[in-house]
Amino acid sequence: MSARGSKTKFIFVTGGVVSSLGKGLASASLAALLESRGLKVTLLKMDPYINVDPGTMNPFQHGEVFVTDDGAETDLDLGHYERFVATPMTRRNNITTGRVYLTVIDNERRGDYLGATVQVIPHITDEIKARVLAAADGYDVLIGEVGGTVGDIESLPFLEAVRQFRADRGRENVLYIHLTLVPYISTAHELKTKPTQHSVKELTGLGIQPDVLLCRTDRMLDQKLKAKIALFCNVEENAVITAQDVGCIYELPLAFHSEGLDERIVERLNIWTRTPDLERWQRVVAVARSPRERVRIAVVGKYVDVVDSYKSLHEALAHGGIANECTVDLDYVDSETVERSGLGTIRDADGVLVPMGFGPRGTEGKIAAVRYAREEKVPFFGICFGMQMAVIEFARHACGLEGANSSEVDAATPHPVIDLMTAQKGLTQKGGTMRLGAYPCVLADGSVAAKAYGKRKISERHRHRYEFNNAYRERIESQGMRLSGLSPDGTLVEVVEIAEHPWFVGCQFHPEFKSRPLDCHPLFRGFIRAALQHKGVRRGETLPLGDLRAARR
Repeated sequence: MSARGSKTKFIFVTGGVVSSLGKGLASASLAALLESRGLKVTLLKMDPYINVDPGTMNPFQHGEVFVTDDGAETDLDLGHYERFVATPMTRRNNITTGRVYLTVIDNERRGDYLGATVQVIPHITDEIKARVLAAADGYDVLIGEVGGTVGDIESLPFLEAVRQFRADRGRENVLYIHLTLVPYISTAHELKTKPTQHSVKELTGLGIQPDVLLCRTDRMLDQKLKAKIALFCNVEENAVITAQDVGCIYELPLAFHSEGLDERIVERLNIWTRTPDLERWQRVVAVARSPRERVRIAVVGKYVDVVDSYKSLHEALAHGGIANECTVDLDYVDSETVERSGLGTIRDADGVLVPMGFGPRGTEGKIAAVRYAREEKVPFFGICFGMQMAVIEFARHACGLEGANSSEVDAATPHPVIDLMTAQKGLTQKGGTMRLGAYPCVLADGSVAAKAYGKRKISERHRHRYEFNNAYRERIESQGMRLSGLSPDGTLVEVVEIAEHPWFVGCQFHPEFKSRPLDCHPLFRGFIRAALQHKGVRRGETLPLGDLRAARR
């Protein structure tokens, strides 16, 4: 670790007091600011859990699994990273305790350590540092987010590794940011700094003195309070940054810039940059704050109690709203509730979306939502498992295939219109074995999808084991469902549509992973526009959709 001549600067972000303060969003927002100054920025998430990756983790515990082009199943924070910067994330941008230890143990079994006693220091910490350097290769700045909260036993090897980085790379090349909480105590009518003081004390006890403090709070910190925090935490006053709650997460780069965060960073790391160009972010925030319309979308799923399970989906729908200059109100509907109590609030929605999922629980509720949207001509969007539910519903009620189902849901179904992919049969391991990553797709000329994309050849990210059963192609197409997107060899169905419907699209891939606030994914733009038009039809009016100032990269 002697490459002090490297031009890459390293910023490490830690969190204290409590979890879920927003380290991922803070890191992504800082990256957006540095990118706006002309720097080439990448990010890295260091997760302390012992899983090799989050691919087998329950969404109720971990939230969404984000998938990269190269097929990595990663932490949802990588979705934040991609939404805020132009740099595409890869498997290099997410490391876990499990993957680090697995590599070190494999090395030891091969005899790579020449008989040495393998220890956390230096073997584990050196492996962490090697992975940080690999992720940083070719970039001006790497921002490394250490998962968990300072004080957790699981994150200690990562904190030790980033502590060593300053000695390895030079003080002028490494900067530490600590995100902490400054709570407002309503009974005392004042903000309290003691949690921040104790968190910084814990961090300095591990050998890391933060250079910048991001203070998460629900109101602005005045200069007197900043001075107090600076004094007790041994940082400069202008390095105490208010991280106030915002109404729209895409305001964060602007909020941090107004606090001078990016200026402090480039000063301390001695980086010469241009003046930041934040016009695109200002345009996005202006649209989000002053929408022309509102639209209501029912999201019918099984993980609705933990909204982070659908984090990228939630944001992609918001992007659709920004692209159409409207606010998207989301009604998360538990598909099991639909099974017990009927459609309920789904009937009030301007559009219905059935998202990804696994297993049999709640499937009949999803199928009921699809049937309602199809028969009542309500705009419908099915993603991955949602597309499969659309095929099942159509097979049952339009094709007369009684009992049609997915073999994942019912192994004894008489009509497995959705079946296990051939390449998946015989696999015994669950982790990392699905059809993962970016695959090409060819869209049918004149299809809704082709019109939305403005082209026929596309590439989208996948995460599934089951697919449309080709044995039922002719029967299903004959009744009016168009198989409008296929793999280049024509063997895999990627997109389905119903021609006699205002907007009914199902896709086997995950378009939400590639949607950005500055460049909304075409299918989400089209879906929200269709929902707005449906709302106008119900109200007996035409909505002004012809002059939209969609923000793009």
